[in-house]
Amino acid sequence: MKGPFRLGLTGSIGMGKSTTARLFAEEGIPVWDADATVHALYAKGGAAVAPLSAIFPDAIRDGAVDRDRLKTLLQADKQALFRLESVVHPLVQAARQAFLLAHETADLILLDIPLLYETGADRDCDAVLVVTAAPDVQRARVLARGQMTETQLEMILARQLPDAEKRRRADHVIETLTLEQTRAEVRKLIATLRSRHA
Repeated sequence: MKGPFRLGLTGSIGMGKSTTARLFAEEGIPVWDADATVHALYAKGGAAVAPLSAIFPDAIRDGAVDRDRLKTLLQADKQALFRLESVVHPLVQAARQAFLLAHETADLILLDIPLLYETGADRDCDAVLVVTAAPDVQRARVLARGQMTETQLEMILARQLPDAEKRRRADHVIETLTLEQTRAEVRKLIATLRSRHA
């Protein structure tokens, strides 16, 4: 097989995606994290800071992108998101390519991308894993973090493909009920993919 098998991981907010990605990493699978990449791009010295300072000067503080200020600007201006994505998406794509080159000898890699379907990144994956949970579990998990209001949660969910549609399009689905059950499912999936694509 040419290069590693690319498993895309996605799931709506509060579905256990970050935990699932960590479980793959614990099994020795290289994981590329789209959110962590964006954080690095927004940090002081990050590649997104200069271009975004030209578009959103009010969102820059101490040489870095202030995510809370940026969020406020995005809520106030419907077109702002498109301008943001036109800068950030190409930078994220370049970072993903660099990761793929660095891990070209791996047999399996995980691409952790929250907006996998929304950005068309599923086309770059050999298979997609969607993590899911019941809506009440999802809401409770997100609000328990204390970093988001109900309104902000609704805004994020409105931007994301509905969970049912993600599950319908997925090659693999894991319901994240407990940590141990999720770990067992992750191990099973790794074994399945390795035996199928060895």
